[in-house]
Amino acid sequence: MFQRSFIFSPLPSRVVFGAGSLGNLLAEFNQLRVARALVICTPEQTHLANSVANKLGNKCSGVYPGAQMHVPIEVARHARAHARETGADCIVAVGGGSTIGLGKAIALESSIPILAIPTTYAGSEMTPIYGLTENGAKKTGRDIRVLPRTVIYDPELTLSLPARMSATSGINAIAHCVEALYAADASPVTSMMAEEGIRYLARGLPRVARCLEDIDARAQCLYGAWLAGTVLATTSVALHHKLCHTLGGMLNLPHAETHTIVLPHATAYNASSTPQAMDRICSALERSNAAQGLFDLAAQLGVPMSLEALGVQYTDLDRVTEAALAAPYPNPRPLDRDAVRALLEDAYWGRRPDDCPPEMNAP
Repeated sequence: MFQRSFIFSPLPSRVVFGAGSLGNLLAEFNQLRVARALVICTPEQTHLANSVANKLGNKCSGVYPGAQMHVPIEVARHARAHARETGADCIVAVGGGSTIGLGKAIALESSIPILAIPTTYAGSEMTPIYGLTENGAKKTGRDIRVLPRTVIYDPELTLSLPARMSATSGINAIAHCVEALYAADASPVTSMMAEEGIRYLARGLPRVARCLEDIDARAQCLYGAWLAGTVLATTSVALHHKLCHTLGGMLNLPHAETHTIVLPHATAYNASSTPQAMDRICSALERSNAAQGLFDLAAQLGVPMSLEALGVQYTDLDRVTEAALAAPYPNPRPLDRDAVRALLEDAYWGRRPDDCPPEMNAP
């Protein structure tokens, strides 16, 4: 049945897409009508950030290579102070979700614009969503001030992204699409984009795994990530994201890997309540079971499949369950404590959804 009533509010981002599009950096910077950019990155991407700084020339106030996973509040405060001290009136964020998240933390306080140059498939560059971690808890929010004004998508910049990081980053993006399909504020437009995002990522990721230099596959994945970020920005998230935010904040787990492991199990949890969304996921994956299709895609890519592999302790599962349910996100299926705990246990052992072995003895 067609959804006759809906609200779709596209956000004001400018996207420059294509191989070699980093060559447009100076023109895009000038279009923002700013004077001095602070280039930010993680320590691992300092070389690329320095290259970007060189392209900006005297319009760059420096490079800040201090971005960290989950944006610890202490890192955000230090970066904000550094931006003020260098007189930056623009942030150029070069990297993945950690770097763009730090740029958002700076913009949240100062309102200066962000020009994002993503090198992963996280999708954060298309959203007004920010997250900060303090005292072991990750808190998220939405504010239009943190939405990057311009995004340069250059597939050539993803060529150095290792196979495992490409895979988990891509499935993280797929997670945004999956939850957009059953979001309470979904629309025909966002559902179309979400299904297409899953389709392009599911096609491109196995090709990237086989050949890291496949620029066409990289472009497909980056296009899927753009769609994923767009629907994340314009719809709400549910149980999957809540569990990942809780696990990441409490246990300092790697963001993309956590999403990759939890996604098939959260999808299975909601499957009976969201049949139309499951049909669209199946169509995009060319599979007959959405949760199993997502699990099999991750397994095909050779990434960690269990929370245990990330260092989670079995004894952590109860407190993660309680914390996630203490401040839940809206979800299409009612949240049952025992069922959510069972979901986490399946993710802990890395069981294939609906194909679980006999009960294992808990340690």
